[in-house]
Amino acid sequence: MFQFFTNAWALLLGMMLLMVGNGLQSTLLGIRGEIEGFSTFEMSMVMSSYFLGFLGGSRMAPEMIRRVGHVRVFAALASFISAVLILYPTFANPWVWVVGRVIIGFCFSGVYVTAESWLNNAATNETRGQALSLYVIVQMIGIIAAQALLVTADPSGFVLFVIPSVLVSISFAPILLSISPTPAFDTTKAMNLRGLYETSPLGVVGMFLLGGVFSAQFGMSAVFGAKIGLSVGQISMFVAAFYIGATFLQYPLGWLSDRMDRRVLIMGSALLGGLGAVLGMMAGEQFVMLLIAAALIGGLSNPLYSLLIAHTNDFLELDDMAAASSGMVFVNGVGAIAGPVVTGWIMSSFGASGFFLLIAVLMIGLGGYAGYRMTRRATVDETASYAPVMPTSSQLAVEVAQEFAIETALEEEEAEAAS
Repeated sequence: MFQFFTNAWALLLGMMLLMVGNGLQSTLLGIRGEIEGFSTFEMSMVMSSYFLGFLGGSRMAPEMIRRVGHVRVFAALASFISAVLILYPTFANPWVWVVGRVIIGFCFSGVYVTAESWLNNAATNETRGQALSLYVIVQMIGIIAAQALLVTADPSGFVLFVIPSVLVSISFAPILLSISPTPAFDTTKAMNLRGLYETSPLGVVGMFLLGGVFSAQFGMSAVFGAKIGLSVGQISMFVAAFYIGATFLQYPLGWLSDRMDRRVLIMGSALLGGLGAVLGMMAGEQFVMLLIAAALIGGLSNPLYSLLIAHTNDFLELDDMAAASSGMVFVNGVGAIAGPVVTGWIMSSFGASGFFLLIAVLMIGLGGYAGYRMTRRATVDETASYAPVMPTSSQLAVEVAQEFAIETALEEEEAEAAS
């Protein structure tokens, strides 16, 4: 890991700054929307639009990179991000924000694809697993650090919008000035969704439900905090708790996943996460209980993304693993688009606790479906390797995880043949 870090620290620093900028703007909009008097439905549309843009960017960015190259795509999209971040407080209108969030989501998706391809190019077969681990750590640090910045200025002013704009602009430097060469870029032909579902029903259904869970916590947690009257500092701690929980549980769950039936682990993690959401519903305005609930939900839902990818790989041929990544990301993205909208509707109908209600339904539904699938098909004797991937990553990071699984499987086959 140290060798990879010394070769790619500039890229990782740039990615961390991007994550700080993205994490800050998402939480800040939730708080500022309450200050501006936007309705819960309007804020749900604002938050959902990011995932619509992100999904569109994941489909279009590879072609843009092939046409004009990594450097131009990265610089152009990151410039748009900086511009939109400044425009948010200038035009405090929910529908202007919806358009801005679509643009931001599209651009962040393209920027992630570009930067992740550089990171992948900096890794070797021996360090690819370490690269994925470091990348997840960097993402977590960036999002958690973003929440700490919320208390540095008044969210009703301009300063907190300027900070992420500056951070995104600064992130260009370590990435574009890195000594890493511009990598060759290619994407794998996608597997069709029907074939993917027939291969792994749990993987597809789980990814869809998890998309709703993740987008709710990433997009609507600050809206929930503002609705129940939490202070800015409390909201920042509440949002950070989701990712602090994920930081602590990502690797223990990954270790377990290689040593037991993954469906049991998926079922258990989803049900415990659902119970965490029930705890959040019962907590009311008890802040410590809300933090515990957020840590449980985030700690169990974020690793589920990697668990579902690894589970799907268990039923794929090696040649099909990379092709499945596009379909998995697409299904998750569709769920993510629907998540904030449904959350906003439930919060409008049942009060702020509807935020936890939706997460509870989705997580318990995922756990129940995992249990049902265990009755329909036997477990596999040999499982693919677990590789950590965050739901905030692009399709390319999932492809890298698939490549890692393929390389590990081939090495194991060679070792068995040699013995």
